[in-house]
Amino acid sequence: MFTFNMKKAGFLLFAAWLPTTQAAEVELGQQNKSFVNNGQKVEQLKIKAGDTIRFKNYDPFFHNVFSLSDLKTFDLGSFPKGDSRTVTFDKKGAVDVECAIHPQMQLKLEVE
Repeated sequence: MFTFNMKKAGFLLFAAWLPTTQAAEVELGQQNKSFVNNGQKVEQLKIKAGDTIRFKNYDPFFHNVFSLSDLKTFDLGSFPKGDSRTVTFDKKGAVDVECAIHPQMQLKLEVE
Protein backbone atom coordinates (compact mmCIF):
# COMPACT_ATOMS: atom_id res chain seq x y z
CA MET A 1 0.00 0.00 0.00
CA PHE A 2 1.30 3.48 -0.89
CA THR A 3 1.29 6.20 1.77
CA PHE A 4 2.05 9.85 1.13
CA ASN A 5 4.43 11.54 3.55
CA MET A 6 4.00 15.31 3.43
CA LYS A 7 7.35 16.02 5.19
CA LYS A 8 9.30 13.96 2.65
CA ALA A 9 7.38 15.50 -0.24
CA GLY A 10 8.12 19.00 1.04
CA PHE A 11 11.85 18.20 1.37
CA LEU A 12 11.97 16.77 -2.15
CA LEU A 13 10.36 19.91 -3.56
CA PHE A 14 12.82 22.08 -1.61
CA ALA A 15 15.81 19.96 -2.72
CA ALA A 16 14.72 20.18 -6.36
CA TRP A 17 14.74 23.98 -6.08
CA LEU A 18 18.38 24.12 -4.85
CA PRO A 19 21.11 24.79 -7.43
CA THR A 20 22.88 21.62 -8.53
CA THR A 21 26.24 23.05 -9.58
CA GLN A 22 29.19 22.38 -7.34
CA ALA A 23 32.38 24.34 -7.02
CA ALA A 24 35.32 22.87 -8.91
CA GLU A 25 39.00 22.60 -8.15
CA VAL A 26 41.23 23.54 -11.08
CA GLU A 27 44.93 22.72 -11.11
CA LEU A 28 47.08 25.50 -12.51
CA GLY A 29 50.71 24.50 -12.67
CA GLN A 30 53.87 26.49 -12.85
CA GLN A 31 56.13 24.93 -15.46
CA ASN A 32 58.96 26.37 -17.55
CA LYS A 33 58.37 29.74 -15.88
CA SER A 34 54.76 29.80 -17.16
CA PHE A 35 51.28 29.06 -15.86
CA VAL A 36 49.96 25.83 -17.40
CA ASN A 37 46.59 24.08 -17.46
CA ASN A 38 46.46 20.49 -18.73
CA GLY A 39 50.03 20.88 -19.97
CA GLN A 40 49.24 23.96 -22.07
CA LYS A 41 50.58 27.44 -21.36
CA VAL A 42 47.78 29.79 -20.32
CA GLU A 43 47.69 33.55 -19.99
CA GLN A 44 43.91 33.77 -19.51
CA LEU A 45 41.55 31.47 -17.63
CA LYS A 46 37.84 31.50 -16.79
CA ILE A 47 36.42 29.87 -13.68
CA LYS A 48 33.15 30.10 -11.76
CA ALA A 49 32.64 31.92 -8.46
CA GLY A 50 33.28 29.45 -5.65
CA ASP A 51 35.91 27.49 -7.59
CA THR A 52 39.32 26.77 -6.10
CA ILE A 53 42.62 26.87 -7.98
CA ARG A 54 45.41 24.58 -6.85
CA PHE A 55 48.69 26.25 -7.85
CA LYS A 56 51.23 23.43 -8.22
CA ASN A 57 54.95 23.93 -8.86
CA TYR A 58 56.37 21.57 -11.51
CA ASP A 59 59.64 23.49 -11.91
CA PRO A 60 62.91 22.58 -10.15
CA PHE A 61 62.98 26.08 -8.63
CA PHE A 62 60.72 28.09 -6.34
CA HIS A 63 57.69 30.15 -7.37
CA ASN A 64 55.77 32.77 -5.39
CA VAL A 65 52.25 33.18 -6.78
CA PHE A 66 50.38 36.31 -5.72
CA SER A 67 47.68 38.83 -6.66
CA LEU A 68 47.20 42.43 -5.65
CA SER A 69 43.80 42.63 -7.39
CA ASP A 70 40.97 44.33 -5.52
CA LEU A 71 38.72 41.30 -6.04
CA LYS A 72 41.15 38.82 -4.46
CA THR A 73 44.45 39.73 -2.83
CA PHE A 74 46.73 36.85 -1.83
CA ASP A 75 50.39 35.86 -1.54
CA LEU A 76 51.13 32.13 -1.45
CA GLY A 77 54.77 32.61 -0.46
CA SER A 78 57.68 30.74 -2.03
CA PHE A 79 57.18 27.02 -2.54
CA PRO A 80 59.37 24.33 -4.13
CA LYS A 81 58.83 21.69 -6.82
CA GLY A 82 56.01 19.30 -6.01
CA ASP A 83 54.32 21.60 -3.50
CA SER A 84 51.00 23.31 -4.11
CA ARG A 85 48.83 26.00 -2.56
CA THR A 86 45.11 26.64 -3.03
CA VAL A 87 43.01 29.78 -3.36
CA THR A 88 39.20 29.91 -3.51
CA PHE A 89 37.66 32.65 -5.66
CA ASP A 90 34.25 33.42 -4.22
CA LYS A 91 33.38 36.67 -6.02
CA LYS A 92 32.82 37.45 -9.70
CA GLY A 93 35.28 39.72 -11.50
CA ALA A 94 38.84 39.96 -12.79
CA VAL A 95 42.01 38.89 -10.98
CA ASP A 96 45.58 39.42 -12.15
CA VAL A 97 47.86 36.60 -10.97
CA GLU A 98 51.67 36.82 -11.07
CA CYS A 99 54.86 35.20 -9.79
CA ALA A 100 57.06 37.42 -7.62
CA ILE A 101 60.18 35.52 -8.75
CA HIS A 102 59.44 35.36 -12.51
CA PRO A 103 57.89 38.62 -13.78
CA GLN A 104 57.03 37.05 -17.18
CA MET A 105 54.53 34.74 -15.41
CA GLN A 106 51.23 36.60 -15.65
CA LEU A 107 47.67 35.32 -15.77
CA LYS A 108 44.38 37.14 -16.32
CA LEU A 109 41.73 35.24 -14.37
CA GLU A 110 38.04 35.86 -15.01
CA VAL A 111 35.69 34.66 -12.28
CA GLU A 112 32.14 34.28 -13.64
